[in-house]
Amino acid sequence: MNIQDLQAEINAIDQETAQIESGVAQSIIKKLLNIIERLAGENNTLKNNLQKLSDEINRLKGEQEKPDIKANKKNDQDISSEAERKAAEANASGEAVADSEGKKRRQREPKLSKIKINREQICPPDKHGLPDDLEFKGFEDVVIQNLIIKTDNVNYRREVYYSPSQHKSYRGELPEEVRDQGDYGSGIRALIPLLKAEGNRSEKRILGFFQNFGIQVSAAYISRQWTGGYTLFHQEKSDLYRIGIAHSDYVQIDDTSVRVNGVNHYCQVVCSPLFTAYFTTPSKDRLTVLSVLTDFAPPQYLYNQHTQALLNTFKFADQALVAVNAQLPYDVVMDQTEFKAHLASLDTLGIRQSVHLDEACAIVFYQQQTVFPIIEILLADDAPQFKLLTRYLSLCWIHDGRHYKKLKPFVPAHLHALIDFRSRYWAYYTELLNYKREPTPEKKSWLANEFDELFTRSTGYEDLDDRIAKTLAKKTELLQVLENPQLPLHNNAAELGARVQARIPDVSFQTRSEKGTKIKDPFMTINQTAKKLGVSFYDYVYDRVTGQFKLPSLAA
Repeated sequence: MNIQDLQAEINAIDQETAQIESGVAQSIIKKLLNIIERLAGENNTLKNNLQKLSDEINRLKGEQEKPDIKANKKNDQDISSEAERKAAEANASGEAVADSEGKKRRQREPKLSKIKINREQICPPDKHGLPDDLEFKGFEDVVIQNLIIKTDNVNYRREVYYSPSQHKSYRGELPEEVRDQGDYGSGIRALIPLLKAEGNRSEKRILGFFQNFGIQVSAAYISRQWTGGYTLFHQEKSDLYRIGIAHSDYVQIDDTSVRVNGVNHYCQVVCSPLFTAYFTTPSKDRLTVLSVLTDFAPPQYLYNQHTQALLNTFKFADQALVAVNAQLPYDVVMDQTEFKAHLASLDTLGIRQSVHLDEACAIVFYQQQTVFPIIEILLADDAPQFKLLTRYLSLCWIHDGRHYKKLKPFVPAHLHALIDFRSRYWAYYTELLNYKREPTPEKKSWLANEFDELFTRSTGYEDLDDRIAKTLAKKTELLQVLENPQLPLHNNAAELGARVQARIPDVSFQTRSEKGTKIKDPFMTINQTAKKLGVSFYDYVYDRVTGQFKLPSLAA
């Protein structure tokens, strides 16, 4: 019997079950269907593992593995919830997502008002053969955008005078804008970050770009300039990050993997509607994320009643807590050296307990310090390293929705239950969007009650019911929007920021040096923040490398 026939048989059994009056019999049959569901899932897992082992054996024998042929269209392995999100947002706003033929309509924005006009040219008609009674009625404007790239190589002829009495030569001064710049001017020095951060070009391609226009430059100069010629932008990044956090109602965060000289690292992306900042770190644990939120300020620690409450959240053992109380100074700020010295004397603590104590003391200090702006609301996915760092945590509905899309029920009745629940899930999401536009106390109360009604239901499909219970446990984090309607319901802004970093390995697989790694983050930060603030990235970099500082800082 093939899979389709077996599913048809199970579907018939399920339909006949509805006619059974005995509740006990129905309960037994539902349990049996869930057993079948688990066995089908285990069987599918075993098949996949068997195929992987078979592929590995073929590779070891020098033969080909099973070809990975991609489907022409999205298949059932797609777990993205973007389609549902966009449909819900369209329903909430009343916008049509497609035309009568089902094709998505492109939303065009007017661009003429954004175009800077450099020159005007009058275009008179050829009056030969036209009537004599022509009357001038004004102009009809046609704007043509164009770009001219040309060299501006200047030979500065410095006058030289010699004084025999002083045995000294005197030379004419170079213009201020080209002093101390070496053999290349500000235009070239400003283009390198543009081609790197915005164009995602490798140094070899940047070299080719300059050579196309007759610029005699070496690959070594481009590398030296990139890694060591823009140190002032590190402070620019720090300034805009600090001010951005201070002026944001909430902050979003995500991470993506990167490679640094053959070693796996992580790029932390922190953003709000005002800025996007990037930080490359060797790990992504909770303490690393906390250091990112403070722009790598020196860690400090505080042990008090709030720390004890946090340790209880970590399920810290009572016996270990007694030892900590006896050793750590109470309500005293400690630097890293002092804290590690106290921690070393607590030899009864296990590794996990030491980590939790480290995290708790660092978090409590962060939440009461006044040196760096404190983030009140952090919007993230459900990764554990983002939890407990801030006063409030808001979770992404799109990430939560993906878990339901990962369910692949074998029993037809379970499939129908999943489809029905997911339709209710996204209908509730639409109601949250409506609340964000017009928040009222009545709507807030209704949504809170509706959440309980939706996520306490039992469907009889055990995997789905387990997933529903997990969503219910995150009620406070998922419904932060009821208290703060300005919050997004998803973390797409941080994910889009992470996508910028994720595209870099397509061109440059990894950074090789510490300087190269450190300069990448400031320019990615400045470029993405400039876009949000409507500032030209090239103009901003050019203004800084020339030393003019006519443009206000992004922090301002």
